[in-house]
Amino acid sequence: MATLSDIGVAAAINILSAFAFFLAFAILRIQPLNDRVYFPKWYLKGLRCSPLANGAFVSKFVNLDFRSYARFLNWMPAALQMPEPELIDHAGLDSAVYLRIYLLGLKIFVPIAFLAFTIMVPVNWTNNTLEHSGLTFSDIDKLSISNIPNGSLRFWTHLIMAYAFTFWTCYVLKREYEIVASMRLHFLASEQRRPDQFTVLVKNVPPDPDESISELVEHFFLVNHPEHYLSHQVVYNANKLSELVNEKKKIQNWLDYYQNKYERNPSKRPLLKMGFLGLWGESVDAVDFYTAKTERLSRDISLEREKITSNPKSIMAAAFVSFKTRWGAAVCAQTQQCRNPTIWLTEWAPEPRDVYWENLSIPFVFLTIRRLIVAVAFFFLTFFFVIPIAIVQSLANIESIEKALPFLKPIIEVKVIKSFIQGFLPGIALKIFLLFLPTILMIMSKFEGFISLSALERRSASRYYFFQFINVFLGSIITGTAFQQLNNFIHQSTNEIPKTIGASIPMKATFFITYIMVDGWAGVAAEILRLKPLIIYHLKNFFLVKTEKDREEAMDPGTIGFNTGEPQIQLYFLLGLVYAIVTPILLPFIIVFFALAFVVFRHQIINVYNQEYESAAAYWPDVHLRIIVALIISQLLLMGLLSTKEAASSTPLLITLPVLTIWFHRFCKGRYEPAFVRNPLQEAMMKDTLERAREPNLNLKGFLQNAYIHPVFKSADDDKIDVVMEEWEEEPSLIATKRTSKRSTPLSSKHGRSSFSSPEANKERSKT
Repeated sequence: MATLSDIGVAAAINILSAFAFFLAFAILRIQPLNDRVYFPKWYLKGLRCSPLANGAFVSKFVNLDFRSYARFLNWMPAALQMPEPELIDHAGLDSAVYLRIYLLGLKIFVPIAFLAFTIMVPVNWTNNTLEHSGLTFSDIDKLSISNIPNGSLRFWTHLIMAYAFTFWTCYVLKREYEIVASMRLHFLASEQRRPDQFTVLVKNVPPDPDESISELVEHFFLVNHPEHYLSHQVVYNANKLSELVNEKKKIQNWLDYYQNKYERNPSKRPLLKMGFLGLWGESVDAVDFYTAKTERLSRDISLEREKITSNPKSIMAAAFVSFKTRWGAAVCAQTQQCRNPTIWLTEWAPEPRDVYWENLSIPFVFLTIRRLIVAVAFFFLTFFFVIPIAIVQSLANIESIEKALPFLKPIIEVKVIKSFIQGFLPGIALKIFLLFLPTILMIMSKFEGFISLSALERRSASRYYFFQFINVFLGSIITGTAFQQLNNFIHQSTNEIPKTIGASIPMKATFFITYIMVDGWAGVAAEILRLKPLIIYHLKNFFLVKTEKDREEAMDPGTIGFNTGEPQIQLYFLLGLVYAIVTPILLPFIIVFFALAFVVFRHQIINVYNQEYESAAAYWPDVHLRIIVALIISQLLLMGLLSTKEAASSTPLLITLPVLTIWFHRFCKGRYEPAFVRNPLQEAMMKDTLERAREPNLNLKGFLQNAYIHPVFKSADDDKIDVVMEEWEEEPSLIATKRTSKRSTPLSSKHGRSSFSSPEANKERSKT
C-alpha cells in the first residue's frame, strides 16, 4: 500500500511533469513557426497576422528576443485579465459559463476542505483502529473514517459535517443556477438578431396525397398562424450530394496546387503518376487530370442537385418555418399544433451553425427504433467494460507486477521506480482504456438521430458521465476492493464481508489521488501544450499543405469538447463529495485541479478554441443535475459505510439528507430550468417592439433567406440554388388545396391560379 511519502513522491513527479509541460509551452508558443497553433482564434477573427511574413530569415522561425523567455509564465495573469463581459463578447456565453463550472468546484470545495482539515482529520487521525484490524492499510487510510472504531460517538462529527457539506453545496448550486439563468436571459435579450430567434423546426409532417410537403407546410401555418407566418424551408435528403461536394473540394484543392506549381514554372507541366499513391504507373498531365475530374464532379453535383429538387421523395417530412416576430416563433415552438400530439411537432430550431444536417434526413418513425438499439448497445458497452478495467486495475499495482514478473522485483523495489509506478501506472492504464470511448459515444448519439451538435454533445456527455460512474468510480472501488482484500475474504465468515468492504471503500482514495494527479494535473498541463495539434499542423504544413487555404485548414483550433470535458469535471465533483467525509486528504488534490484547469482553459478559450455553435448555456441544467446526483450518491455511500461501522444511533438521521437534496433539486428545476428550455413571451415581445422602433424598414425575409438552406446548396456554383429558394421569392399566401380545409382558407396561393375566400372573409369585405 502507498504511504504518505510514496504519495508525496508521486505528487512531486506529477508536479514536475506539469511544470515541464508549462515550460515547453512557454517556449513553443513564442516561436513564430508555431503562432497559428497557439493563437488560431485570433487568426480566425482576422486580428492577427503571421510573423513569418516579416523580419529577417532566422527570426521568422525562431524567437531571438531572449527577454521573452524569462517571462515564460506571463500567460497566466494574461488569461485572467479579460473581464467576463468581454470574454462573452469574444468567445460566447457557452464558453464563459463552461469556465464557471471550474469556479463552482472551487466555491464548493475550498470551504469544505477547510472544515474537513480543521475538524474531521484530527478526529480520524487520533485513533488506532486500523492497526488492530488486520487489514492492509496505509498512512493515508489513518486519516480516513476507517480509523474510527465501530460504534464510536465520533461518528456524530461525520454526521454533522455531512449536513454542513450538503447545505453548503446546495447553497452554492442555487446561487450559481440563479447567476447563470440571469446571464442567459441577459444574453438572449441583448444579443444581435439571429435566425433561430424567428425560426421553428416542425417535424413529422403528415403525408397528404393532394399536396407536397412544401404546400402542406405553407397551408398549415397560414391557416393556424396567419398573422405571424413568414416563410419556410423544406428539408432535403442531401447526404449523397454532400459527399460529392466534399470530394470536389478535395479535388479542387489538388487542382489549385498544381496550377500554382505550373504558374511558378511555366516551362514544365506538372505530371502525376496513376499508380498506387502516385509512386508508379502511367504519367499524365496533373492540371488536365484534375481539371477533368473537377468538371466531371461538377456535372455529377448538378445532376444530383436537380434530382433532389425535382424528386418529391428527396423532401423529408420536416421543415424550418420562419415567423415575422420572435413572439410568433415562441408561441409556435412552445405549443401543441394539432389535436394529434404525434404530428406537426414543433421545437426551437437550432442556430444554423448548430444544425447537424445528416440527421435531418432520418424519418421520424425510425428514431424510436434507433434509440432503443443504442440503449441496448450502451448497456452492453458499459457493463462488459468492467471486465477489462477490473483486470487492468488488479495488475496495475506493485504486488501484482511482482507476482506476475518476479524477476523485476529488485528493480521495482527501488524507491523512485516504486513511487513512479504507484503514481502513474493505475491512472495511465485507466486513461488508455478510456481513450476511444468519446468517439464511440458520439457515433451512438449520431445514430440516435439528434439534429443539432449541441444535442449530440449533451447526450454524449450524459452517457460518458454514466459510464465513468459505473466503470471508473464503482468499478475501481469494487474490483480494487475485491482484489486487494481477497485473502481476507477467504478467511472471514460471511457476516464479516460487508464490514470489510465498508472499511475498504475509503482505502481506494490512494488510487483516486494518483488518478487526479495524472489525469487532472498532468492532463490539464498537457492540454495547454497542444502537442497533438502541434505535430499534426507541422506534418500537414510540410507534406500536405499546397495552398494558403490548406494552411488555414491545417490550423485546427478545436473546441472545448463539452461531451468529454464536462463529464470529466463531474467525476471530480463526485470524488470530492464522496471523499469529503470519508477521506478528506483527497480534497486538496481536487482543489489544485479546479484552480489549474480554470486558468488553463480560460487561456485556451481566449486564444485557441473556436466554438462551433452558441446555445446560450443551455447545458447548465445538466451540469446542475449531475452535481445533485453526485451529492445523493455521496450521502447513500456514507449511510452504507456507517451501517457497517455499527453507528446505529447516527445512521438513521442521514436518511433525511437525500430527501432534502431531491426536494432542493425539484425546487431549482421549477424555479430556474424554464429559463433554459423556454423563451418567455414577454422577452420576445420586448425585443420585437424595440426592433420595430429601431429598424422600421427591416427586410426580415432577406435576413432569413439563406439561413436554413443545406450548406451544399449554399456552396452551389450555379443557379440551381434558385430552385431551393423558390418558396422565399414571394410573399406567402395560402395554397389552393383539394382538401376540405380549403373552405377556411382566406387567401389565394402562389401555387395555384384560383383564389378562394372564406365566408367569414366575404362578410368582412361586405361590411366595408
